[in-house]
Amino acid sequence: MAGLAGRRVVLGVSGGIAAYKAVEVCRRLIDAGAHVAPVLTAGATKFIAPLTFSALASEPARTSLFDSPGSPGVSPEWAEPIPHTRLGQSADLVVVAPATARLIGSYAAGISDDLLTATLLATRAPVLLAPAMHTEMWEHPAVQENLAVLRRRGVHVIEPETGRLAGGDMGTGRLADPARIVEAAARLFASADLVGVRVLVTAGGTREPIDPVRFIGNRSSGKMGYAVAEVAAGRGASVTLITTVARPAPPGVDSVRVETAAEMAEAVLARFDTVDVVVMAAAVADFRPKLAAPEKLKKADGVPEVLLEPTTDILAALGAAKAGQFLVGFAAETEQVVHHAASKMAAKRVDLMVANDVSAPDSGFEVDTNRAVFIDPGGRTHELPRMTKIELAEAIWDRVVKTFREVP
Repeated sequence: MAGLAGRRVVLGVSGGIAAYKAVEVCRRLIDAGAHVAPVLTAGATKFIAPLTFSALASEPARTSLFDSPGSPGVSPEWAEPIPHTRLGQSADLVVVAPATARLIGSYAAGISDDLLTATLLATRAPVLLAPAMHTEMWEHPAVQENLAVLRRRGVHVIEPETGRLAGGDMGTGRLADPARIVEAAARLFASADLVGVRVLVTAGGTREPIDPVRFIGNRSSGKMGYAVAEVAAGRGASVTLITTVARPAPPGVDSVRVETAAEMAEAVLARFDTVDVVVMAAAVADFRPKLAAPEKLKKADGVPEVLLEPTTDILAALGAAKAGQFLVGFAAETEQVVHHAASKMAAKRVDLMVANDVSAPDSGFEVDTNRAVFIDPGGRTHELPRMTKIELAEAIWDRVVKTFREVP
């Protein structure tokens, strides 16, 4: 994977059930060409043997600040008095997967009570944490505050996923997929070709109120917009994210929360003159109730009649007002995808249209992958294969840079 070849990566593994998944992270890092130095906490060794990592990684796994020639898995030539200093100073990147609540708390407090936390404090390399824990722990204010502290210090965090947990229940706290972790690691070495570029990205689906409880909405999760913002920031852009989604912004991204199409239009148009590139990845409602009931509508009162009116076409408004800005639009279609997307592009003065078939099971709303077609103002199309939304975001910025920066 581009960006990781030849990089020295310390792979930290702390003591959670997800430690077994770190083996796959290790393998993928090696396959990407990285030099991997595994560091396991004492708790991690309760779940997975250091020998497994020693067999796969670039050097033997380490488990202690006080490794000696007689330590398990450490040959005499690897014994050294201050391993955390060598590991920290020589690392190009430190990845911790899984990062437990204990590890996160110790790191935030500056407590170096084992080899992994000592290495984290001894490095000036980028650090990527992949938390994994039970939902109640993940949501605890102490954990979230510790993560906020670390983010402010520049630590990168790839959030856990939602699904079945070790206890058999469902919730948020599963370790991010190993492929996502390695993708995130590679992005930290991405090109800085957007330095100095001011970017505005929209994400999520708007909600148009029927009454204080009900709304007209759509299935957009905001994943594509967040991916676009994350990649832009990673490539050096100054990024503002206008979002309807209640989740933390990617590292280095300023966010503005909105809910309705009118609120999004106001937020975007107010900032349009100050940016260079706008990516309208949000699914903005085309219609809203003409009148929203001030109180909850009661079933006993019968079926209400909801009269609709059009919302502001934000993309068209930007196209009409642009004065040198580069405008990227998204067209979520279910049939004749290219035809409908090209028509929108011509009508709205868009510089790059990203069209995708949201009726496909592996493309569009609520999934981590997408199939897209790029359309340029000349009508030329470029169909992309199925890829993750992060990979698609990279492809979008590659195209934007090539055109906006006039890179041959």
